Amino acid sequence: MKKFCLTLDLKNDDGLIEAYEKYHRQDSIWPEIPEGIKACGILSMDIYRVSTRLVMIMETDDEFELKSGFEKMAGLPRQQEWAALMNTMQEKPAFAEPGEHWVLMKQVFKL
Repeated sequence: MKKFCLTLDLKNDDGLIEAYEKYHRQDSIWPEIPEGIKACGILSMDIYRVSTRLVMIMETDDEFELKSGFEKMAGLPRQQEWAALMNTMQEKPAFAEPGEHWVLMKQVFKL
């Protein structure tokens, strides 16, 4: 099993932050989204927020590769529509590289 931790920011707008959280609630998320996530080899995904900073923790199968996994997910039903909607609420961190959206974090401690 592999584990990834990524970060991204939300736009500093209370209404957008509220909408982002609402879309991610179990009773609001489009059913194709978690189905697509799982179909790509992602076993679990948690997103945490403090202020405008998001942190995503993913556990995947051993064969999962981040770039190709996200590319595969983008081709699944409703994923592009979901990504476009989420992009209206998100912004890349200032330290993101060109073409990067969610930024992979480096693990610095493990117990």
